[in-house]
Amino acid sequence: MYYGEMISLCVAALWTVAALASEVASKRMGVLVLNFWRMVLALLFSIVLMWTITGQPLPLDAGWQAWAWLLASGMVGYFLGDWCLFNSYVVMGSRFGQLFMTLAPAFTAFFAWTMIGQKLSWHSLLAMAVTLAGIAVAVTDKRGTEDGKPLPRRGILYGLGAALGQGLGLVMSKIGIDCYTAALPAERLAEIGDYVPFGSNLIRCMAGLACVSLWLWTMSEWSKKQSVRGTGLTSEHPLAEKPRPTLLQSLKDRRAVAVMLIAVFSGPFVGVSLSLKAVQYTAAGIASTIMAMSPVLILLPSRWLFHQPVTLRAVLGALISCVGVSLFFLL
Repeated sequence: MYYGEMISLCVAALWTVAALASEVASKRMGVLVLNFWRMVLALLFSIVLMWTITGQPLPLDAGWQAWAWLLASGMVGYFLGDWCLFNSYVVMGSRFGQLFMTLAPAFTAFFAWTMIGQKLSWHSLLAMAVTLAGIAVAVTDKRGTEDGKPLPRRGILYGLGAALGQGLGLVMSKIGIDCYTAALPAERLAEIGDYVPFGSNLIRCMAGLACVSLWLWTMSEWSKKQSVRGTGLTSEHPLAEKPRPTLLQSLKDRRAVAVMLIAVFSGPFVGVSLSLKAVQYTAAGIASTIMAMSPVLILLPSRWLFHQPVTLRAVLGALISCVGVSLFFLL
């Protein structure tokens, strides 16, 4: 009945919704404030889930090596990577931000080769080249931007940073999960082995929340309100005239809170859970390929919501990038 394929398509749609909601919330709340509340909610959901499943709120039976790798992964992925991702949404929109995220498998393959010795085959090199070609086609289309100008260099750097953070964070997570599994006794592993990824994600959320909180505290000491420079906005941006809200002030913006909740549920909570479910019913390569359709699915919603032009070249670039991602898994 193609359950896995149908679930994978739902995941792609959910991640599209998460990207659009994150763009709106980032512009209204500020990148750091959004990331703080996102990490708080993700950590609370993870603690409740682990407590319900394993009987303990924290994965205390993971060894120190697992904790070290997973905390580092959370700093790279949830803090630095997501900071770049949300800034890319603000500077150039979620449509182009999601397009740059198709580079994440390329960075994953590279860091897996350099850090854990996984071979970088000619298939992976071909997939990287195709993905880069698709991004180049879309990015160089001036008609695809709101003002008819090329994408800002800052937005491109944010997009590359987001993909790099996700790729490196994923490889570090794999090392941490392997250490976590090795530290468990055989009986305990048989009991909770299927839930090790959830415990690992909880540790990553702890690191992400700690880093975001420290940065927010540091910025509040330097300035009571985030400056334009701290949000990634250019001086010409219409939102640049508005100061970023503080943590408590952000909760008074009901629309911002609503879209933030949508982003959390459709992304790191429901979206990630369904992605794990999808690979139970179909091959991981097929599931990953279908999930990578977000850059295509986001074209029309971004046109309706943000009035971003959708050109034939933009569609072609997104399709080429998705083909490049699929080559990582299907060759």
